[in-house]
Amino acid sequence: MSNLRVVDATRLPKVYRDVLRPGELMHDREGRARRLPRWFFEVPSWEAALETDLAPHFKVWEFLNVDVREHEVQRLRWPRYLPLGVSMLAAALEMLRAHVGTYVHVAANGGYRSPAHRLTHHASTHLWGTGVNLYRIGDDWLDDEKTINRYSRMARSLSPGIFALPYGHGVGETDDQLHLDLGYVAVVPHGARSEVDSADIRVDEDEGPVAEPLRGTDEDETETDR
Repeated sequence: MSNLRVVDATRLPKVYRDVLRPGELMHDREGRARRLPRWFFEVPSWEAALETDLAPHFKVWEFLNVDVREHEVQRLRWPRYLPLGVSMLAAALEMLRAHVGTYVHVAANGGYRSPAHRLTHHASTHLWGTGVNLYRIGDDWLDDEKTINRYSRMARSLSPGIFALPYGHGVGETDDQLHLDLGYVAVVPHGARSEVDSADIRVDEDEGPVAEPLRGTDEDETETDR
């Protein structure tokens, strides 16, 4: 990963901030507020995505592979951005691959999704780069209860930090792929500001300390915004 630049997305041009929404609060399916990631890898080109390893058997492109439902900023232009948490997800998938001894395939739209993605209806772990949808492991297609449950048990046995959606046809369930995630992990690089600085805190009379959304300013825009 040494060839990918780490950036504070609150300092990116506005066109990117509007899509990535770094540091903003977003509610999960149960209504709990989650703070979107602030620190990202900058991927300069499709060639870099194809060539750069996140783990020995997982490359950057697998977590950027989206279709027309993703916002054009993350689909049609470069650079593109991946939250730092994706490196932890790739490490977990590497453990799974070593355990099963065969290929592990990430679905399109199954890696990182921006808050502007059309499949984004709440704060899912895909927005942190720590959630993944797998459609196939080796020769096994993950589209039936027996197969999904089998690999779900395998993945969860590898680490208590790995969560898998249960099989089913309702909200919060899956029936045509295996969803794994590590929760809402926000990675802060060494030497960087914290996710929320004291200057970003206001005091609400009823709620107490409240973290404000972290945003850059229009003055931060560069030529890549035009």
